[in-house]
Amino acid sequence: MQLVTGGAGFIGSHLVDALVERGGSVRVLDNFSSGRASFLAHHEGSGAVEVVTGDLLDRDAVIAAMKGVEVVHHMAANPDIRLGVEITDTDLKQGTIATYNVLEAMRQSGVGRISFASSSAVYGEAESMPTPETYGPILPISLYGASKLASEALISSWVGTFGAQGYIHRFANIVGPRGTHGVIFDFIHKLKQDATRLEVLGNGEQEKSYMSANDCVRSMLHIMDTDEGAANLYNLGTGDTCSVSRIAEIVIEESGLEGVSIEYTGGERGWAGDVPKTYLDVDKLLRTGFEPSAMSETAVRGTARALIGEIGL
Repeated sequence: MQLVTGGAGFIGSHLVDALVERGGSVRVLDNFSSGRASFLAHHEGSGAVEVVTGDLLDRDAVIAAMKGVEVVHHMAANPDIRLGVEITDTDLKQGTIATYNVLEAMRQSGVGRISFASSSAVYGEAESMPTPETYGPILPISLYGASKLASEALISSWVGTFGAQGYIHRFANIVGPRGTHGVIFDFIHKLKQDATRLEVLGNGEQEKSYMSANDCVRSMLHIMDTDEGAANLYNLGTGDTCSVSRIAEIVIEESGLEGVSIEYTGGERGWAGDVPKTYLDVDKLLRTGFEPSAMSETAVRGTARALIGEIGL
């Protein structure tokens, strides 16, 4: 049995799909604050997926969810970096404290293997690009990034102190069907409200790595299959980037709308805590034999097409 926290969320539900395709049995623990039952509906009646409604801040619920579990995939977190600016303890609670509760429940239950969804946000404004896993000092500039870095430290300390095995995956921007937030999602909703103009936060020159959700979960499982180290740290991405202005163009192209004006709010950041450029060095991942099926721009276009189909215009 494998446990996926946040398994009803965007990336978590794609991971559940991948685990089921491998023939595994999966337990999902989700409080459904951002996750959706519809993302897992296609598994109903299969007998492969058990869905438990519970909050990671409820230690008893987390311990109960560990029964019979061999591996924990800890995906649950606040999915919206911008929310932490308004409610400043959001990432502390939903990220760092939640991770502590997962690890402590694992220790008490004798579960020794964890895979964690971290983020390129831990690097902050890195001076070295593409940024390797060995880059430092790491100085995140968002509360979300700080929470992810604190969670990484908790995991590595559990590995060192209690003999657990940990996999820390530093995600690029992950995109794909079922997305519930992010720049592509926001652009589609803006066009739905006004098909004549598209507002872009910042100057549009923000440039980041984008990886499809399918490639993300494939790479996670590939690493766990191939690296038997105690504490394992990998950047997950495609090795290229795509600008926000190009994403705006792609979304408009996929929408089929004509005469849309793109209007920029100005400034190098889209919001407080936004890192204008992230570009991950993924050589370590590629050396394991993994190959992404879609580079950044292709992943963005496929996501735009899928979300327009889901959301409508």
